[in-house]
Amino acid sequence: MSEKKNNVPKTKVKNPEPKGFSTNEWVIWAAWADRITFEEIFEKSGKRESEVIKLMRRSLKPSSFRLWRKRVHTKSIKNRKKFEEERKRIKRGSSVLFD
Repeated sequence: MSEKKNNVPKTKVKNPEPKGFSTNEWVIWAAWADRITFEEIFEKSGKRESEVIKLMRRSLKPSSFRLWRKRVHTKSIKNRKKFEEERKRIKRGSSVLFD
């Protein structure tokens, strides 16, 4: 009899995190990641939101940049302040539903 292969699936990451926080590759990767805020990018790389936007404009194709800007603008999770305000609004709305 042949031995059974390990049935535990291996998670493959499509875009693994690049090494080094100060590299442009990491900043671009973090800018595309939904769960990483601009504040976290600044803390780790020293680049402000406007600098990240300039880097993305230079590094991406025009259509990709427009897609990214639309995505960042509509997602409240990219800015910590907007994210916290959105969570408060959701909590207030849900408490009204369940009272």
